[in-house]
Amino acid sequence: MITGASTGIGAATAHRAVEFGHRVVLAARSEDKLRELASELGGDEKALAVRCDVTSWDDQRALVDTALERFGRMDAYFANAGFGAKRGFLEESVEHWKSMIDTNVLGAALSIRASLGHFRKENRGHLILTSSIAGRRALPGSLYSATKHAVTAMGEALRQEIADTEIKMTLIEPGMVDTPFFDNRVSGALEADDIARAVLFALTQPPHVDVNEMLIRPIHQPA
Repeated sequence: MITGASTGIGAATAHRAVEFGHRVVLAARSEDKLRELASELGGDEKALAVRCDVTSWDDQRALVDTALERFGRMDAYFANAGFGAKRGFLEESVEHWKSMIDTNVLGAALSIRASLGHFRKENRGHLILTSSIAGRRALPGSLYSATKHAVTAMGEALRQEIADTEIKMTLIEPGMVDTPFFDNRVSGALEADDIARAVLFALTQPPHVDVNEMLIRPIHQPA
């Protein structure tokens, strides 16, 4: 399961996952992009496109139900949906702020809630959350940074909750990545596939190994 799957890290991870033999459920609000990606990945046998607003509890529950109905199992849930905002507490609109907080924080929490019941029932599974280097250190005027601090804390809180189970939890914390997250292309950044390969590294560890945090910077990013 991959939320925020239509572009960037989500789409790159879907490509890598299929290469590794996974079937994928692609979730995002952009249905056209999802259907196009699903076709690229091999169609209905390998990829299922499902429109989902991660801030909607009904959508999240329906997403998991659809995945289980279609494929009969769910091995991993990659809660990747999110977006940013300009730095500065006098920047952006209040509406933009609210939408970002709802998506980045509530959306991640609902992804956990929607998938955890199934993983507990099976006593197996892997939850992966996209945080950020901004979730480790505060950035000047960055409300986005505060949302990613919340995701980082959420991941650790989840890890502690499920420590007595066989369920795994991984936080992915990218530095600068050249994705549609930025309005303009950035130089010297990671590529989306760099993060996708990290996700698959975490997913392919032996059963007794739980990779909890992966902080990934481009080589010349100073902070």
